[in-house]
Amino acid sequence: MILERIHHVAYRCMDAKTTVEFYQKYLDMDFVLAISEDKVPSTGEPDPYMHLFLDAGQGNVLAFFELPNSPEMTWDPNTPDWVQHIAFKVKDEATALKVKERLEKDGHDVVGPTNHHIFQSIYFRDPDGHRLELAYDTATAEEMQRLHDVAPQMLEDWTKSKTTQRHASWLHEEEFSKDK
Repeated sequence: MILERIHHVAYRCMDAKTTVEFYQKYLDMDFVLAISEDKVPSTGEPDPYMHLFLDAGQGNVLAFFELPNSPEMTWDPNTPDWVQHIAFKVKDEATALKVKERLEKDGHDVVGPTNHHIFQSIYFRDPDGHRLELAYDTATAEEMQRLHDVAPQMLEDWTKSKTTQRHASWLHEEEFSKDK
């Protein structure tokens, strides 16, 4: 593989200071650095910005741009609200529940824990409306191998039919049978 890791992932924010404070308070991220320029280096466009970098652990960096001269942030109306999100891995359930408690205490809505069988998650939003997920793994090595083995065929079948594929339905069969 030629890739070593993700260097950074960048999103837009409405207020740089509010964004940094949120990620420091709730996710214990370190504010690594900031860059501010009058022109976009890759395009040469005149557009003053503040570019923030936060340490998401293990060499992962989450970045944000505040763009005060650009139109207000909007969301793609053709993409469901739950699709685009950032998922962070946490050690265990206790860690996720501690963050959930802190968020809810401060009035933030939190969904979950949600059972995905191979991992459990909580979901919430940052001050800019970005959907965030904290996930902790619960899968066995055998379950992950089984999913890995069937993935190419699932993709091939999906590509042909664009219909739900049942190759990994065992993930939720037990959960759904409890509801009936």
